Formats: sequence, C-alpha cells, structure tokens
Amino acid sequence: MQGFDAEKTRDGIVRWIRGFFQEAGGGLNAVVGLSGGKDSSVVAALCAEALGPQRVFGLLLPQGEQWDIAVSRDLAARLGIRAFEINIADSVGALFQALRSGGIAANRPAEINTPARLRMTALYAAAASLGALVANTCNLSEDWVGYSTKFGDSAGDFSPLARLTAGEVKAVGRALGLPDKFVEKTPEDGLSGLSDEENLGFSYAVLDRLIREGKCDDERVREKIEALRLLGLHKLAPMPCYEPDLYDPD
Repeated sequence: MQGFDAEKTRDGIVRWIRGFFQEAGGGLNAVVGLSGGKDSSVVAALCAEALGPQRVFGLLLPQGEQWDIAVSRDLAARLGIRAFEINIADSVGALFQALRSGGIAANRPAEINTPARLRMTALYAAAASLGALVANTCNLSEDWVGYSTKFGDSAGDFSPLARLTAGEVKAVGRALGLPDKFVEKTPEDGLSGLSDEENLGFSYAVLDRLIREGKCDDERVREKIEALRLLGLHKLAPMPCYEPDLYDPD
C-alpha cells in the first residue's frame, strides 16, 4: 500500500457519491446491507458523509441467529443512520421447500449462494420502498478472484470500493475515524461458516500485493489466484447477448 493516500481517497469517494446522486436526481437515498464487516461499514460511513445520515438506511439481514449482528447495530448507531432488521431465514426455507415440492433438491452451491441473492432481493425491495439506490460493497480484492455471488452481493446501483484493495478499504475506514471493531473484523461470508481467507486459501495481504505490485512469493498461490480470476471474470462482465448482425448472414 506504499503511496496510498487514504484521506485523499476518502474525500474523492465522498465527492463521487455526491455527484452520482446529484446526477440520479430526485433526492434519492442510499440503502446499504450491513454485515458488520469492513466493506459495508466503510460504504455506510462514506454514504453518510456524502449524503447526510438522514438519507442513508442500513439493512441488517441475518439468516436465523447471527452471532455478530450487534456490530451492525453499533455501526448504525455510531453513524446516526436508520437501521432495519429483516431476518431472511423463513424466505430461504420457503424457497428451498418450494424447490423440493417441484422435484429439485438444492445442492451445496445453491445453499450457499441463494441467501446472498435473497439478501439482494430484500435490499432492492427496501430501496424501492424508501426511494433509494442500493450500494454495492464489494472491493477490488474480492472482485479480482470472483469472491462474490452473481446477482447477490456483486449487484448494486453504485460501487464506492470496487477499485480499492481490501487493505486500502481498511485504510479509508481508519481515515473515516471508524473504530477497529468495524475495520479489523475478520471477514467472512456469513454463509459457509468459514472466514474469507479460509475459503480462498490465501490471505488478502498476499492477494493485495499481487494486485498492486505483481509479486507473489508462492508460485502455487499465484497460479490459484490467476485461475480464480479467470473463473470469476463473468461476474464483472455485461451479460452476453445474441447479436443478429454477427450471426445472421445476409
């Protein structure tokens, strides 16, 4: 992170958010899904700084019991934003039951990714009801290796952190004055029971160094990161479309 100016980046993102919402028009609000992790905490703080806390709404979206949900409540209170808690457990269960009734047994990927997609559905339902736009909270490190759910946490209307590595997001969080419990909390997906780094098999520090400096001391880790990047690129690309001019000869 040599040469990274967290204060300058913080101020630049705040100006960008203000400009984005001014262009969107109509005095729209922002909705942020609060997980208690650094990314959603920093995005919520940036939005509150840019728009004022009265125009930012936090959604807490546990699936049943969530041991760390108090962190999200504390963040909302600290920022002075209004928080809504919506438990998605019944919705997840009802959908899987409907699948079983239709003859489809959900596998492990479906069990992990469906809650993320239902959370995004809840965020957009809330945004429609509150006159708001949905904040995407993914960072560059996650996007680099496809560590997100397509049409789940990878969705959103605007993305403040998409060009910042995980370490840079932490630095911006500190520049915003957020306490360590919001910035340094071990990142986890809240679905698999594992931390991000356990799921990935390498640390964010190693990934960030490869992204910014092109260096990685372990060639096997480099190869794994490059393979994950190739596999996940479709999550960042526009949906492929059939082009009549290319496939319909005259």
